[in-house]
Amino acid sequence: MSKLSSQGSNAIIYLTYAFLLATGIFIAVKFSKPNTFLSSNGTQRAIPLSLNFIASAMGCGILTTYCQIANISGLHGLLVYTLCGAIPLVGFGFLGPLIRKKCPDGFILTEWVRHRFGVVTSLYLSFFTCLTMFLFMISELAAIRTAIETMTGLNALAAIIVECVVTSIYTSIGGFHVSFITDNFQGALVLLLVVICAAGMGSYIDIDTSKVAPSGLLKANKLGWQLVYILFVAILTNDCFMAGFWLRTFASRSDRDLIIGCSLAAFVTFVICSLVGVTGFLAVWSGDLKVGDSNGSSAFFILLSKMPAWLMAFVLIFCVSLSTCTFDSLQSAMVSTISNDLFRNKLHINYTRIIVVIIIVPIIVLAIKVANNILTIYLIADLVSSSIIPIILLGLSDRYFWFLRGFDVMFGGLGAILAVFVFGCIYYQSAKEGGKLLLLWNGLYNPEDWGPFGAFVIAPVGSILLALISASVRISASYLYCKWKGKSFHALDRPENPNEIQWEQEVDSNYGSVEDQDKKNKPI
Repeated sequence: MSKLSSQGSNAIIYLTYAFLLATGIFIAVKFSKPNTFLSSNGTQRAIPLSLNFIASAMGCGILTTYCQIANISGLHGLLVYTLCGAIPLVGFGFLGPLIRKKCPDGFILTEWVRHRFGVVTSLYLSFFTCLTMFLFMISELAAIRTAIETMTGLNALAAIIVECVVTSIYTSIGGFHVSFITDNFQGALVLLLVVICAAGMGSYIDIDTSKVAPSGLLKANKLGWQLVYILFVAILTNDCFMAGFWLRTFASRSDRDLIIGCSLAAFVTFVICSLVGVTGFLAVWSGDLKVGDSNGSSAFFILLSKMPAWLMAFVLIFCVSLSTCTFDSLQSAMVSTISNDLFRNKLHINYTRIIVVIIIVPIIVLAIKVANNILTIYLIADLVSSSIIPIILLGLSDRYFWFLRGFDVMFGGLGAILAVFVFGCIYYQSAKEGGKLLLLWNGLYNPEDWGPFGAFVIAPVGSILLALISASVRISASYLYCKWKGKSFHALDRPENPNEIQWEQEVDSNYGSVEDQDKKNKPI
């Protein structure tokens, strides 16, 4: 496999980082304002929103994960993955207006949860939100490391450290607003890459048509059908953990802009990920890989090695830019979440930024350790989200689930995670294997192993059932207590105005949030 020269590769990588640093600082100084550091509510039109959602939905990981599923499950598995990755983006166009109506001054999901279920439940969700972004930051650094080392043969440790330094500098100056603008650039860059790579691969890859039918990669298969449910639940719920998506949802100028932006983003994401993923079976048909090859995740880079050096150089620039923009989105989203949820925006933002910079140290270390297990990181986050998010979203229904409280939500979510472990112990008849299932240690791509499918059924269904059981026990205990004490029973009373938010109000002069001080912090 041919590679770029070490001198040329280093020049491309670090000049790209220098350009991104200079551009980021310029944007931060030129366009950022104090009231847009954490959020930019109600400011963005449909097209910038769509580019941002496209950029936030992608990172260097798309160059490996989609190829891998295409190499294992063919066109069926690839289409399932790309559709399940794109459709949840449309969901923000419908969930967004509902949550903005209930929580007009918020900018992330945890703020609405604070209003609906109380402070403790908000911190519970915030913990898992930050954990998910922590895992995604690890996976992004692991992905760019894999990309650089595969294309150049260099040790990428220095590059990922520089990436963390670059994003920390310009996001410290500009916050969320600079991330939003750089994502517009990233989204446009993704579209450019697709055009150039599609033309390049069409010109330089020779397909042996006699291998197409025998490979079986164009046929439906059991794994593809399993993934229809698994990936849809996993990605839909996991997207709700991504604070960056909620920041962009609240940034939309109108509901119409949000729906148009999300719909465009979903379509473009589907097309781009499908085109990237087809390299998984093109590499089989060109004779470079076998079906289910252990190197299936490298299919894109294997085919890329057959192309001219200038195209490889362009892809290297793309990978560095894509990873940097994705990483700064995660970084700014984590800052906004920590500042809002833990410190209620009272702690100076520089101290919050320092916390995130400190967190980056273990992220770099872990990214080096798990470079070959990027998919596993995603799967762990997906299983956690599928246990926690469904029962929280039921709280949006004022008609049917007004009686749910924070304890029910936490009992259901944590109980579902435990239920997955119990299911694994029973299914595999081994506590060790049950623990592995909890971490999805053996992956998703074994059609004869129904353990992962069962885990993704147990997680959301168990979450809802356990939460309803918790609510039933709590309400029954309250009824018996009231009967015993001769008090009025109010546990099933509906709120007079479900859309009226009752919360702890505060004054934050730094970010322009002025609210009444006399309201109490209690859930609806």
